[in-house]
Amino acid sequence: MAKDEKTPAREVIADYARQHFRYFRTADGAVYAQRTGHPVARPIRSQGTTGSHRQELMAGLFKDGRGVFNGTAIKEALDLIEALALTEDVQPVHIRVAPGFDGATWLDLGRADGQSVRIHPTGWDILTPDPREVSWKRTQLTGELPLPAKDTDGKGIDLLLRLCNFANAATECLAIAWLIGCLGPSVPVPAPFLTGPQGAGKSTGGRMLVRIIEGMGGDLRRAPKGEEDLIAAVAAGWVTALDNLSHMTPDLSDAMCCIVTGAESVKRALFTDGDVHRSAYRRPLLLTGIDVGVIRPDLAERLLPLRLERPSVRRTEAELWREYAEILPVVLGSLLDLTVKVRAAEAETPTDLRMADFAHLCAQLDTATGLGALAAYRASLDDLNDDVIEGDLLAQTVLTHAETIAPGTAQRMTSTQWLAGLSRLYSGEELRPLPKGWPTTGKVLSDRLKRLQPVLAARGVLIDTGRTKEGRYLEMARPAAPAPHEQQRAF
Repeated sequence: MAKDEKTPAREVIADYARQHFRYFRTADGAVYAQRTGHPVARPIRSQGTTGSHRQELMAGLFKDGRGVFNGTAIKEALDLIEALALTEDVQPVHIRVAPGFDGATWLDLGRADGQSVRIHPTGWDILTPDPREVSWKRTQLTGELPLPAKDTDGKGIDLLLRLCNFANAATECLAIAWLIGCLGPSVPVPAPFLTGPQGAGKSTGGRMLVRIIEGMGGDLRRAPKGEEDLIAAVAAGWVTALDNLSHMTPDLSDAMCCIVTGAESVKRALFTDGDVHRSAYRRPLLLTGIDVGVIRPDLAERLLPLRLERPSVRRTEAELWREYAEILPVVLGSLLDLTVKVRAAEAETPTDLRMADFAHLCAQLDTATGLGALAAYRASLDDLNDDVIEGDLLAQTVLTHAETIAPGTAQRMTSTQWLAGLSRLYSGEELRPLPKGWPTTGKVLSDRLKRLQPVLAARGVLIDTGRTKEGRYLEMARPAAPAPHEQQRAF
C-alpha cells in the first residue's frame, strides 16, 4: 500500500515511473520505456519472458520502499503513461545493430550494463550509448557478446578461418565480406549458403559465423513451416540462420528474398476491428544444406554460396567450441578493426550487379586488403546462374533457340507463338512429352521469362516485352559482340 492514503495508487506509480524511466514511442505507435541513462528499451505492454517493463517497475517500487501495488493500479498507471507518451518524439528501436550520430554505427553486446561498440570512421570504442541516440530492443534471441579485444593485428580472422573448413581463399574472403556487411544497419547483404559434402561441418561453420554477431547463444534452426512463423523469428533477432535445407518451396523462396532486401508485413492488430500492426524487416540470413534442388532466379541473385570441404583431422565438439569461445573476443576485435578499414576505403560501385551495396563493400574490401572479394562474388553468381539453368528446362530450351539468332539481331513474336515454337523445340523429332511445370499459356510463358531475365542476360540473351497496334509481343535478342578495340579499352 502507498504511505499516503490520500494519493491514488495509480498516481504514485505514475509519478515514480516518470522519475526513473524515459518513455517514447516508435513510428508504429508502440510505447517503450528506458531506465534513465540506460539504452535498453522495453515495450510497456510486453509480458515477455526476457523481462517486461511491468516487472521492472514493480521491482523498483518495492526496492525503493514505495510498496506493493495490485495489478489494477499498475494497469491504470501504465494506461496514463502510454497516453502521455504518444505526444513524445518518435524514436526507433533496434536489435543488435543501429545507426548513430556523425556516420557511426553501433553493435549491441547484449550486456546488462548496456555497453556497446561504437564503430566510427576513425576506429571503434566500447561505450554506453546515449539513449536518445540508440535504443536497444532485447529478445530471447539477443545473446551476450564478449568485450572485443583491442590491438589484435588481424590475427582473429586467421584464427577463425583455421577453425572453419572453407574450400578455398575465394570462399574465405566472401565469408569475411558477409560478416562486415552484418555490422552495417543499412546495407542489404546476400544470404550465405554453406554447401559441401556430408561431414564438411556446414552446421558447425554456420554456427561459428552466426555467433560472432549473436554470441555463444546464437544457433541454427529449422525453417518454419509458415511465412508468418518465419517473419516472427526474423523480427526477434538480427541474423536468421536456417539449417539443413533440403527443399525450398516457392513461398519460402519468396519470403527469403524479402528478408534479404527488406519488406513490410501488415496484419490486423489483436483485439481491434480496424487497426493494423506493421512489421518492417530486413535481416542478414544464413542457410546450410547439401542441396536445395531448383533455385529460383530471384533468390539466386540474393545468395552467396560458401563451399566447405571435409577436414582431414577430426576434433571433438567440446574441444572445438572451447577453443572458439576463447578466441571469440579476438575474432570480434579483428573484425571490427577490418570493418573500420573497409569503410574508410574508397572504391567504385559496380553497376551491373543486383546487390550493388554488397558489391561495393567487396570492392572496398579489395582496396583495403587486396583479397579479390569482388571477383569471387562475380564468380559465385556465375555458378548460381549455372545452377538455375541446369534446374530449368525452359531456360535450357530458350538458350538452345538463342543460338539460332545472329548476334546483333532480335526475334519478335507473340507469347503464344513463342510458346508453340519453344514447345516444338523441346519435344524434338521424337515428340517427347512436355515436362511437368512447362508453361501452358502464353501469359504463363511471359511471366516465367520475366523471372529468368537476369539469368538469360548473363548468358547473352536479352528478353523484352512491349505492345504494338497488333498486340503484345515478346522479343528475344543477342547483343552484338564488342569490337576488338572496345575490348581492349575495357581492360
